[in-house]
Amino acid sequence: MKKILIAGAVATLVLLNGCVTETKYNALEQEYQQLQAEFSADQAQIVLLEGKLKITMVDRVLFPEGGFRLNSQSKAVLGKLVPTLSGLQQTKIIVDGYTDNVPIGPGLKREGISSNLELSSRRADVVVEYLVNQGVNQNLISAQGFGESNPVASNDTPEGRSQNRRIEVTLNGPGN
Repeated sequence: MKKILIAGAVATLVLLNGCVTETKYNALEQEYQQLQAEFSADQAQIVLLEGKLKITMVDRVLFPEGGFRLNSQSKAVLGKLVPTLSGLQQTKIIVDGYTDNVPIGPGLKREGISSNLELSSRRADVVVEYLVNQGVNQNLISAQGFGESNPVASNDTPEGRSQNRRIEVTLNGPGN
């Protein structure tokens, strides 16, 4: 009987440690609702899962195909994130960049980008730089590129490649 009680207590502790606190969940839920109101479905997909809020923007929203510079339309879309992100004081903001598997073209090579990993990193860096310049706490935000790894669709079709060229902004923390 004692072994069953100890096993039950251990299982309860494991479950509680893996759970999101109600306060954290409520804060993330509030941020989720705010961002849902700001973005249309064709601009971003917003998901609240396992104590993290993830905003995914496909390439055509932010960058021209094979590019890494933000235009005025891209800045307007990213600007919708600023009110939420600039108010965060403890939540980590992670900007991940991804590409499709199409090799880097000569234009990007002339600009010193020789791989999809470099392109995805440059895209993530550009997004972070813009958000920091708009008031997001630079101590809470980071960028990383993953190149063509972690595709969300097949690279065999134009539609699939378009889905794989994306920026993901993940909020991880207490939600404030």
